[in-house]
Amino acid sequence: MYYAKMKQTVFDKIWDSHVVKRIEGGPEVLYIDRHLVHEVTSPQAFAGLDRRGITVARPQQTFAVCDHNVPTLNQHLPIAEEQSRVQVETLARNAANHKVTYFGLGNPKQGVVHVVGPDLGITLPGQTIVCGDSHTSTHGAYGSIAFGIGTSEVEMALASQCIMQPKPKKMLIEINGTLGKCVSAKDLILYLVSKLTAGGCTGYFIEYAGSTIRSLDMEGRMTVCNMSIEMGARGGLIAPDETTFAYFKGREYAPKGAEWDKAVAHWETLKTDDGAVFDKTCRFDAADIEPMITYGTNPGMGMKITDTIPTGEGLTGTDKITYDKALQYMGFQPGQSLIGHAVQYVFLGSCTNGRIEDFRAFTHFVKGKRKHPDVIAWLVPGSGTVERQICAEGLDKTLEAAGFELRQPGCSACLAMNEDKIPAGKYAVSTSNRNFEGRQGPGSRTLLAGPLLAAAAALTGKVTDPRTL
Repeated sequence: MYYAKMKQTVFDKIWDSHVVKRIEGGPEVLYIDRHLVHEVTSPQAFAGLDRRGITVARPQQTFAVCDHNVPTLNQHLPIAEEQSRVQVETLARNAANHKVTYFGLGNPKQGVVHVVGPDLGITLPGQTIVCGDSHTSTHGAYGSIAFGIGTSEVEMALASQCIMQPKPKKMLIEINGTLGKCVSAKDLILYLVSKLTAGGCTGYFIEYAGSTIRSLDMEGRMTVCNMSIEMGARGGLIAPDETTFAYFKGREYAPKGAEWDKAVAHWETLKTDDGAVFDKTCRFDAADIEPMITYGTNPGMGMKITDTIPTGEGLTGTDKITYDKALQYMGFQPGQSLIGHAVQYVFLGSCTNGRIEDFRAFTHFVKGKRKHPDVIAWLVPGSGTVERQICAEGLDKTLEAAGFELRQPGCSACLAMNEDKIPAGKYAVSTSNRNFEGRQGPGSRTLLAGPLLAAAAALTGKVTDPRTL
């Protein structure tokens, strides 16, 4: 009897081809193509290897970078904050001892781990990628299965090049149509998080599809996949296409010559089969998306810039407590419009919006204008590669003429583990990914937005609909 071949999603194709062993009633042993490490979640893992007297199993597939704790000014000087300095020094020592490729301060390739990977072609379609950082989902933009892992799993991956992982359920999010004026990929993902909530995709791995997704450049796709985790998802991916292949052509770690042709032939097979089944499907219209901004203390508490803060009517139990606490922390009222609300800080950067396209958009918006004198703006490239491209295109000169200063690569104010902290009570329009209480500094108040809304706030000193400028 003839049986039709089972229809697979792109997630199935990549996952199943990397399963080393299936454990009945338990997780699966998954082979890992690329393991990325940084200074915060790796020290205990390396120490575990040392205690066991073993080394990294496949150091050529492991790449280390310092990013979370590094200063974004005067990187040629010793790090002043002791804990940060010790963590960075420990990573450098561990990388040397285990023969792992390391991009440290002063290295022109250093930067935020999730920007560096694609920059250099370390990230490639069809791979499995892990890192001790929740926003590893960023790399899914290139057609890979990428997700964050805990410190014990970091040690497992270092020791064996495998981890044990239950296979997530599959979700399709399809967006069709054309994005409107001043609407970016960041607005798209903030819109999705506001609709699906901060926990609405828990247990799922998302595939993003539709004409809107296909129209995005690679930087925009990275922004969307980056914030999959903010909906509770294990990760998110986009099937690779000609845009993906063009991005990687000629990058340092990408295949060359005949190997390139062979790789592309394989990558072209990484698409969801017609008729493949998802556990859940959600569809949206791009025409409904406007510039977005958050008003609360999780990324799901977002709204269109022209909307007012929801009243909380109908909320009960924990949801009502969370809502009330968030508005109290942020100093906002139900039904309030945020347009015109004064802001003191603007942050452009992070693994969400620290890439060249983000700086091009921001710079184009502020060209010929002047930064508001009451705004402190931190513009932080995601990597040394991005920084050099900014300078090569003259964006730094345009920014300087508008009153802005370009800083050096690092995670910066995304999570305030370094010197870049928003003071208590101050408001920051931030292009990063999280607005938790104290995320950008104790007592800080974060309004998540895209690069254009951030630029508008930097020019006016208040929350401003970028379409009005």
